[in-house]
Amino acid sequence: MSAKDKNAQDKHAKDAVAMLTAQHREVSGMFKQFEDLGDNAKAGKQELAARICEALILHTAIEEEIFYPAVREAAKEGDDMIDEATVEHASAKELIQQLLDMDPDDDLFDAKVKVLGEQIDHHVEEEEEEMFPRAKKAGLDLVALGQQMAQRQQSLQASAAA
Repeated sequence: MSAKDKNAQDKHAKDAVAMLTAQHREVSGMFKQFEDLGDNAKAGKQELAARICEALILHTAIEEEIFYPAVREAAKEGDDMIDEATVEHASAKELIQQLLDMDPDDDLFDAKVKVLGEQIDHHVEEEEEEMFPRAKKAGLDLVALGQQMAQRQQSLQASAAA
């Protein structure tokens, strides 16, 4: 990426909450697509489940490494909320690993994707209704945090591709 492109990207950088919210919508859309696939769409289901898992792995990493610690430090209260979110991530990661080790023909593949989607829906609702407003109220520099998160995500994507 050229310096000019980088400056343009920085100029239009999303704040951390906007970035995470956009990722929530993207993953939600993928879960909906999965749900709409027929029983015979095994290859499509496997490809889509893998994309869902990859997106969630990246998302949870930047939240745990950057966003949650920043909110924990800046907010006067909310440790319980962040602890709960971290536990929800751990549960999702277990299902993600199971899905990555499965084939769409395996028993419970579709059920595990559905349950993962339900868990993520619950998690997203709590973040967007409780954690994100608390982060805004705490006075965090959400644009700088968003830039840091975007850089970390690019780094993780580059590592995964290598």
